[in-house]
Amino acid sequence: MNLTTFNSFKNKNFSLFFSGQAVSLLGTWMQKTAVSWLVYSITQSKLMLGISVFATLFPTALFSIYGGIVADRYDRYTILLITQIISLFQAILMTLAVIFFKENIVWWIIGLSALLGIINGFDAPARQSLVLALIVDKTDLPNALALNSSMVNLSKLIGPAIAGFVLEHFGDAVCFGSNAVSFIAVLTSLLLMKIPKQAINHKADKSIKKEFIDALSFIRGNRIIASAIIFTGLMGLLVLPFTTLTPVFAKDIFMGSASTLGVIDGFIGLGAFLGAMFLASLKQGTNLTKILAKNSFLFGIGLLFFSQTNNYFLAIFFLTLASFGMMSVRTITNTIVQVNVDNEYRGRVISIYLMVLTSTVPIGSVLVGGISHYIGAQTTVLIQAVLAMLLATFYLFYLRKEAKRNDDN
Repeated sequence: MNLTTFNSFKNKNFSLFFSGQAVSLLGTWMQKTAVSWLVYSITQSKLMLGISVFATLFPTALFSIYGGIVADRYDRYTILLITQIISLFQAILMTLAVIFFKENIVWWIIGLSALLGIINGFDAPARQSLVLALIVDKTDLPNALALNSSMVNLSKLIGPAIAGFVLEHFGDAVCFGSNAVSFIAVLTSLLLMKIPKQAINHKADKSIKKEFIDALSFIRGNRIIASAIIFTGLMGLLVLPFTTLTPVFAKDIFMGSASTLGVIDGFIGLGAFLGAMFLASLKQGTNLTKILAKNSFLFGIGLLFFSQTNNYFLAIFFLTLASFGMMSVRTITNTIVQVNVDNEYRGRVISIYLMVLTSTVPIGSVLVGGISHYIGAQTTVLIQAVLAMLLATFYLFYLRKEAKRNDDN
């Protein structure tokens, strides 16, 4: 770290946003851990684990393009406030379902997860595109995005560990209820912000189809954004869904309990947090695309050793290493998109990026869950590790080819 690592905190609005989201995301990761553990404990099905992930993420993919258009047409702050209030009610419903509908709880969880996915389809584009409005010096945008990712992953480090303890000692209802309570923090932080009304940069009388086509045309004309989104999609489909199998590693391979799952997910968060802090410490002007390719290769190496290690403590070490590299896939690609997109297209382009990520990961989760049923979780993750290294290698070759093409021109 260096003196510029925390530059974005000099902006009051960003500091409020950061603190509120940090508390809320603790609850979010507690709920995610509880969902995975509950579904696998009841069904003993790797496929159902994949379906539970699919139920949350795929509706986000379907609705995010509409969310991006809404984020470009209307005030992003207001949209975020509304989606957070609705998310609070969803968390309350999830808690009540766990308490009163034990017999059919898996299907209640899947249904309410799908509802959350729809909400996130509108929430994520507004939240991501609002970050620019929270900082005064726009050159701090990459730093703000990296710090935002560090907050997400610090909560992923702490949240699952707390969830494992709460699940064992207090039960699943308390775990789900904690998520509902956590929304108080984010709503309070949003209400304390003072953000100028968003300037609408394009006409709202265009059809949704025309607005979507305009955004796609912009992406096609920008090779940097296009390649980052394609790389994200391939990694999201083939590699990132390895996390679907963490309950299998915790319960079947390491013979552990809910606390074991909490520790595993927590170390994924630790590695990702360290990766995000590394990215926040990069100097302005650093070639992010090369960092993305190299860290993705590191992601694959870590996964390879994790998949083949039966020693719990060594596996945790390699998983942390993998998660350090994995962070670049989610953070640098997002930064590349945000830094290179015109504000007129910001909401829609971000929504297309999110649509690619949130559609490929759930499809990949179902594939991973199904394939691992036949060849085992360790072999499945080994294959994903090899694919990560191949994709990183091809992406680096592409970047060098593009650099040579630009030099020739």
